[in-house]
Amino acid sequence: MVKRVTRNDDVDWDSWPVQDYLAENYRDLHPSDAAVIAHHSAVYRGIEADSAARTVEFGAGPNLYPLLLAAAASRRIDAVEASAAGVRYLVGQITRRPDASWEQFHALCRELNPDLPPTLPEALAAVNVVHSDVRNLKPGTYDIASMNFVAEGVTEDFTEFADFCRRFAHSVRPGGRLIAAFMENMPTYRIGPASQWPGCPIDPSVVTAVFAPLTDDLQVTRIGADASLPDYGDSGMVLLSGLRRMPPG
Repeated sequence: MVKRVTRNDDVDWDSWPVQDYLAENYRDLHPSDAAVIAHHSAVYRGIEADSAARTVEFGAGPNLYPLLLAAAASRRIDAVEASAAGVRYLVGQITRRPDASWEQFHALCRELNPDLPPTLPEALAAVNVVHSDVRNLKPGTYDIASMNFVAEGVTEDFTEFADFCRRFAHSVRPGGRLIAAFMENMPTYRIGPASQWPGCPIDPSVVTAVFAPLTDDLQVTRIGADASLPDYGDSGMVLLSGLRRMPPG
């Protein structure tokens, strides 16, 4: 019997277990996240402060550190999120005092990029939470697009994974900056005591093959598995930076 493949639209994302996800991944600053922050900070340091009119966090989820990283370069950051649970968390973090656990992430982000606003609330001040499916974004809207642990974690279908990546790349104008992180070889995974979510196993060669036709100055690297994180079955993370390819001529 052929196993049924779970695709993005098969999942009730409004029931995403935000608090379990945060408890398992973001109450402490893990070495893998420090490595992602170092990679992304190096990209953002090459962008003049406040020079980007609009940046998108493509499928923001409840992870705040990508929003903090973008704050040095961006005058407006759209955190686009489909899950009602994720939106509630993001809005609460921005309109009230953010969880104290994010202070350690902000401190590292600012250490690596001093252009970052000096306090956590100030760094989040430019964030605009958008409750929407990222597939509804108008191509070419943004100067910078960031995507972290999204395309490979919303479907088991490789074709749909590649489609999410193309939509991510096309969300920026030609020449716009792309920054991303993926879980490497992520299977279908569990968060908390029971909930199960789709995963699409990918590696650096897959990411390179998907993005090479879409980008210039493409750089793809990886970091190994982090023993301090729950064992989701992944083998590490894949990191990407690049520019959306300019049209010929």
